[in-house]
Amino acid sequence: MKFNTKTRYGVRTMLEIAINASPKGIFQKDIAKNQNISVRYLDHIIAALKAKGLIISVRGHKSGYTLTRKPCDITLYDIHNAFEPGINIVDCLSESKECEKENSCASRFFWDELNTLIVNYLESKTLQDLLDQHNAVVV
Repeated sequence: MKFNTKTRYGVRTMLEIAINASPKGIFQKDIAKNQNISVRYLDHIIAALKAKGLIISVRGHKSGYTLTRKPCDITLYDIHNAFEPGINIVDCLSESKECEKENSCASRFFWDELNTLIVNYLESKTLQDLLDQHNAVVV
């Protein structure tokens, strides 16, 4: 299983905003520079995060982006869902897929259990956890 680039960059963007928390926020150009993401690509990341209500642009002259909630209230699953609808590690777990063996397939039960573990893990980790790890490694 591999998370897409937008999800990975979305996590990095959210962490950068959390690191640089201030009432005026952080500029997109500074996020791009600090995280080595092109401004053009970051436009898509920012748009998705705003659409999910995770960040807002602060109004006023010389203002940037801030979080809409405290870092401890934003899970990595919230960030993931800004870019991909849920997690389905195998196609047969998707609600849009029908499988005739759905109720009798032992491997499907295994994949479903693993999928649930991954979702629960992402729901248990918050942006604050990443911020704490960042602060521990950057002295």
